[in-house]
Amino acid sequence: MLIKQFVDEGLGNSSYLLASEETGQAILIDAERDVDRYFGVAEGLGLRLTHALDTHLHNDFLSGAREATERGLAVGASADAGLAFEHVRLVDGARLSVGDLLVETMATPGHTPEHVSFAVRQAALERVAAVFTGGALIVGGAARTDLLGPEHTNDLTHQLYHTLHDRLLMLPDDVAVYPTHGAGSFCAAPTSSVRTTTLGQERLHNRLVQARLEAEFAELALKDLPSYPTYFRYMRDINRQGPRVLRGLPVLAPLSAESVQRGAQEGVAVLDIRSPQEFLAGLIPGSFGIPLGAPLISWAGWVVPFGSPLILVVDSSEDRIEAIRQLIRIGYDDLRGYLDGGMNAWQAARLPMEQLRMKPGKELLDQMERGNSPLVLDVRQNAEWRAGHIPGARNVEAGALPVVHPDVPKDQPIVVHCGHADRSTVAISLLARQGYRSLALLEGGFSGWQKAGYPVERDDA
Repeated sequence: MLIKQFVDEGLGNSSYLLASEETGQAILIDAERDVDRYFGVAEGLGLRLTHALDTHLHNDFLSGAREATERGLAVGASADAGLAFEHVRLVDGARLSVGDLLVETMATPGHTPEHVSFAVRQAALERVAAVFTGGALIVGGAARTDLLGPEHTNDLTHQLYHTLHDRLLMLPDDVAVYPTHGAGSFCAAPTSSVRTTTLGQERLHNRLVQARLEAEFAELALKDLPSYPTYFRYMRDINRQGPRVLRGLPVLAPLSAESVQRGAQEGVAVLDIRSPQEFLAGLIPGSFGIPLGAPLISWAGWVVPFGSPLILVVDSSEDRIEAIRQLIRIGYDDLRGYLDGGMNAWQAARLPMEQLRMKPGKELLDQMERGNSPLVLDVRQNAEWRAGHIPGARNVEAGALPVVHPDVPKDQPIVVHCGHADRSTVAISLLARQGYRSLALLEGGFSGWQKAGYPVERDDA
């Protein structure tokens, strides 16, 4: 068999192309919405794609399965998913032939109620060679069970325990495991930076696999779970109904500076994906600053109201195409265009522009020692804060800033920081949108502060 993995570093997810080398037939598993790249790889390898299978109704991205139907592929999904468009309803034990390969559906609920995995064997052999586990088993853990709300968490955690111990762990140690969720995914519970594994490796190293008692398993599975982006609440229902078919990557219109200004005045969100340094040096008032590598795919879905019409501020065509891919993967389809000529065109049109500054760590330390420190706003996640923070700082996660505002006057100086600069750029743009007027970004972030040997407090409670 041939397995090609496609890793989305921004989402922390993998999708797969599985093919029979003997016949050239191939299928997709957990494909993202911009399916052109899968077809390009398949064509380059001389493969013929026939099916797109999903392990579950995804919470963190829009499935490419329906998009793939426009290119002639059949969709296969759990019979319990309730898809509202044409598909093959897969029940436990259902088999699909892929050339000389057999792909067998295994009911593996827990991460979601309808979750299935796909066990693969050669047709002439009974031995399972690989299993595509979605979120039922990931490297070092399993995908979280709390995403559908507290009213479902206990039942799903119970189901996941039995999925692992009564289904997946019944397979031999040498079975290769190909998860969808992995490092960097907000869907993931305890995990590793490695993307694939074997059942034998998980028996040795996965604490959830090693938890024999269900109570111990539940405690580990639900411990210290981070917050997750607000757009998650929309993905599952859209995937059930079927995302709008795009028939290819959208092409954005170039817009004059004056057109961008009119759009912003009419409620179109301006999304600036340049680097933190470029954003601070000159930005359109009211714009969202989300660096492309923040990653854009998570942070746009966290802080830009879902369904907002968008205009991009971006310097290169390569970055613009990558931004389009990331945005459509999470359902931000109303892309009105991009600022033609970038901020140089905005400046040439003499339109209003704001600037924010980087504050050196030594300057902040001197102010702290003199007793006239600005408010230091740490926008990292709570677990990072507890592990170490600047003395006297206040912690509000960047994702919470659309609803949790600093309780200080709008003209009070605020220095914002994260680990480096990406999340704090998101945060400082949100604060500027809310009318805070004396803002600065801590140069080097908390990592730079720590590296310089400046004071750090810890809260390990």
